Amino acid sequence: MTDTPKRPFAVVLNPHAGGGLARRAWPELRAELDRRGLTHTLVQADSAAAALEQLDALPPEYAVMTLGGEGTVAGVLPALIGQDRPAGRPLAMIPLGTGNDFAGMTGLRPCAFTEALDRLAFAPRQVDALRVHILTGEQAGREAALLNGLGMGFDSQVTANMTRVPARLSGLARYAWAAVVTVRELRLTEVEITVDGERLYQGPSALAAVMNGQRFGGGFQISPLSDARDGLLNVLTSTRVSRGQLVGLMLRVLRGRHLGHPAVRHAQGERAHVRWAAPQPLHLDGDLSGTVSELEVVVLPGAVTLLNA
Repeated sequence: MTDTPKRPFAVVLNPHAGGGLARRAWPELRAELDRRGLTHTLVQADSAAAALEQLDALPPEYAVMTLGGEGTVAGVLPALIGQDRPAGRPLAMIPLGTGNDFAGMTGLRPCAFTEALDRLAFAPRQVDALRVHILTGEQAGREAALLNGLGMGFDSQVTANMTRVPARLSGLARYAWAAVVTVRELRLTEVEITVDGERLYQGPSALAAVMNGQRFGGGFQISPLSDARDGLLNVLTSTRVSRGQLVGLMLRVLRGRHLGHPAVRHAQGERAHVRWAAPQPLHLDGDLSGTVSELEVVVLPGAVTLLNA
């Protein structure tokens, strides 16, 4: 551990993260930042573009502190990895989103922002990121940077069904409820996936995921072998499965015990290519992003500097 740095922070607040949790927590966090003598400037924006514009106006010595989940971090990743900018800013995460999956992998606990600030005394760590290139369809040519990962098919449909979850449920229970609903609506589609030019799978599938982190949905261990510091991405897909088999697989995913199952294909590499026979719903770091039939993902080794992980 090192002395807590006195660098200034641009605090990026997503007012919608965690159902407004980040917005409600801000006064208490602001007081704690002041108590610790940490200079900070609030960046509150309803869009990633607006947040990036405000960040660009700040001096380069400002680090970024995000109040939200994966989507909040993904929105400001261009400022963290130096994409179209002279240099990347380091990142401190305060997990106040719905899933907080990447932050959870690093040991950060949801809502425990005092603990998250204590961890600023840790030595900075370099972690990988992912860059996604959408190749066909209405979004052809679009690029996006991710920290945790993406899902297509079943996983994204679960994300879409989260809007139907009863308000009384939270965290992992919300994802589980949406997953059960999505199983009832299961549709298999032909997919072809290659990793570093080698075919991983071709055939009917319910889902495909390309991960830098280990989990999604607040605790489903979709990629237990992921290490965000190894310079590799992890690709997972199902083969042909029935509704009952998919339920069994999801229970295995919850515990991270699905690798090696005959209905699961998995590989690690530096580049992945996914092509579906029909457009599939897509999520990027947990945020829905329309439907896509073909994309490519590359790993960006050590692209992000984490200050409290």
